[in-house]
Amino acid sequence: MLENRIKYRHLQCFLEVARQGSVGGAADVLALTQPAVSKKLKELEEMLGVRLMERSRKGVELTQFGEVFLRYAGASVAALREGTNSILQAQQGGKTQLIIGVLPTVAASVLPQSVRRFRQGGLDVTLKLVAGPNTLLLSQLRVGELDLVVGRLAEPDLMSGLSFQHLYSERVTFVVRPDHPLLKTPSLDLKAISDYTVLYPPKDSIIATPVERFLLAHGIGTLPDRIETISDAFGKEYIRQTDAVWIISRGVAAREIEAGEFAELPLETTETLGQVGLTTRADTQPTPALQLFMNAVRDCARTSG
Repeated sequence: MLENRIKYRHLQCFLEVARQGSVGGAADVLALTQPAVSKKLKELEEMLGVRLMERSRKGVELTQFGEVFLRYAGASVAALREGTNSILQAQQGGKTQLIIGVLPTVAASVLPQSVRRFRQGGLDVTLKLVAGPNTLLLSQLRVGELDLVVGRLAEPDLMSGLSFQHLYSERVTFVVRPDHPLLKTPSLDLKAISDYTVLYPPKDSIIATPVERFLLAHGIGTLPDRIETISDAFGKEYIRQTDAVWIISRGVAAREIEAGEFAELPLETTETLGQVGLTTRADTQPTPALQLFMNAVRDCARTSG
């Protein structure tokens, strides 16, 4: 039978090439040679009788067949991972691990309280929190390397095979130090931020698209002096030391804003509102431990909201 001929290494190579967007990148991650990875992909395509990927100078892109197969291959590897973990947990006396992908918008706001509430339940669970750009976290979730991603809802093309549960909505804000010159302007024109260094969300960050649309709607194209970063630690410290303007989800700097350490430029940014919530794989049911963690996040979001 066909499924008996497909091996774990075939799925592993396919999933990693899909995630990295290149055979070379996948080979580096898997500690294999590029010819070895290419051979496994070719074998897989020959067994299935379809092209799963198209190669070009830009890298590798999934075909329609590849998109369909990605969902089921990811589910298979995720199921294998869960089975392996169940054996390890049995050997370790029931010790469970949850791996949670965390976006900056919740890392500094609702998540610390959620973790405290979850741990108060007394479960013997090890939590591993993983930060990174949204595209990376979602790809890791899709192939079973993460159990959950907490953060903003991604663009539709990134949500294939995933399920989203809404918690609350949040807007983007423009953060500066309290005595910033722009705060002294009687009638602030958004274009004035072009006179300053702007900390800007990278292309693969979750707020990049709404920020770009917002700026274009106000006549701002390319900013002459911008630093792209997803590091909230860098952003906060750089704002304290300079006249830079930081474009960020409000939740990242909410505590500092409320404490008076930072200030928001008086701009109407309602159009940047985005949904914040819980993203899981659509093809699997949460384990009891994961469900309890999700409940804790949901309760804390409701309380803080």
